[in-house]
Amino acid sequence: MAPATLAPVPDVGSPFVAGTRFDLSSVGYTAAEYIITGRAAAYGRRRGVVTDVEHADFATRLLVYRPSDPGSFNGTVWVEWLNVTAGLDSSPDWIVAHTELMRRGAAWVGVSAQKLGVEGGDGLFGLASPGLVGTDPARYGALHHPGDRFSYDIYAQAGAAVRHGAGTILADLAVERVLAIGESQAAFRLTTYVNTIDPLTPVHDGFLVHARGRSAAALEVDGEPRSALTGEPVLFSDNLRVPVLCVESETDLLSLGYLAARQDDGDGFALWEIAGASHADMYTFVAGAVDDGRLPADEQARLWVPRSEIYGMALDLPVNAGPQHYVMNAAVSQLDRWVRDGLRPSPAPRLEVGDGRFVTDGHGNVRGGIRTPLVDVPTATLSGLGNSGHPIASLCGSTVAFDHETLRSLYPSKREYLDRFTVATESAVASGFVLEADAPEMVAIATANWPL
Repeated sequence: MAPATLAPVPDVGSPFVAGTRFDLSSVGYTAAEYIITGRAAAYGRRRGVVTDVEHADFATRLLVYRPSDPGSFNGTVWVEWLNVTAGLDSSPDWIVAHTELMRRGAAWVGVSAQKLGVEGGDGLFGLASPGLVGTDPARYGALHHPGDRFSYDIYAQAGAAVRHGAGTILADLAVERVLAIGESQAAFRLTTYVNTIDPLTPVHDGFLVHARGRSAAALEVDGEPRSALTGEPVLFSDNLRVPVLCVESETDLLSLGYLAARQDDGDGFALWEIAGASHADMYTFVAGAVDDGRLPADEQARLWVPRSEIYGMALDLPVNAGPQHYVMNAAVSQLDRWVRDGLRPSPAPRLEVGDGRFVTDGHGNVRGGIRTPLVDVPTATLSGLGNSGHPIASLCGSTVAFDHETLRSLYPSKREYLDRFTVATESAVASGFVLEADAPEMVAIATANWPL
């Protein structure tokens, strides 16, 4: 792996990414953007051995968020493989877990690792974009990407550059850990990366693979993303170099087929499956974009209210309003601890599945998996399945509110509901699947959104 070079992005326009929209400087963070250039390898298998088979020049971009005060930095840099499902670069894992990363003083780097995000084209669900180059030619016109066969080495080179921080706003930070993270399409590619590239290019200290499907992205060709949903099941290697935490929602397990690749925890592997969660949800689409960690409870509560239209896309049911945000906060915290101190993540029960379907309770909520008060003291059926309408509905899950009669039979009073919700929250904290710092917010939102 040849070293890449870094240079600031031209000072025109502004950074483009589908991510959070609040002012980072208002919460003690600094942002910068860089062009990373170099020569990347594409990999192939020769006599069963993975090796580089072709090389090409590339120029892509890195987004860098870090604490403004070096003394607040906790030593960890999270490197997110930006997602391109919508035909453009998005940062779903920064969106879903940024409140914990900022609370702990971590740095975050987003890598435009795939050609679609850089040069544009058609994404899934009929969504298309001009990519960075077409969106802002003055800012990004110098970027070029040789194809997704080269994405693995581009990502590796970005991680190596982050570790040293030379030429970036990370240069004055004592980087101790570089952790990889990616969701959905990025998780498909990280699965391949963990199994085949990481042994060749040991750059990262741990991996959080979020919302992958049954198979994995292609290594030798620029593959169609849907192949990761229908190909042969791909398990994580039994001989992992560094810790890997895989986090899956209900959608991921059944709709994306991860059930076929489900495996037991091992020495370097842990699996979390979240009850009541969907691939994308109200936090992903709405609340996460503006949640700077300081919003009043009533504003947070309003943003969490399920809706059936997202950015002009009409769905037949309201989007899932499940607990994934809070569990992902716990996941990034526990992977960081695993890498830093050698303490494994909390062992998680599996979601209950029978005959290819989820086993549910009397209210339609799944049994098993990671439990939170949203499914153990419910006011709705929360599912990662069952929506329809716009094609993106298959990823959005659903929220079906209980009627007033059901609510009154479950909770004779608001006080009883809140007492039970608080106890369930404390249980989730004790189990390690919700952070103590997030518990008051969860209770406050439940208080504000009590439907009777």
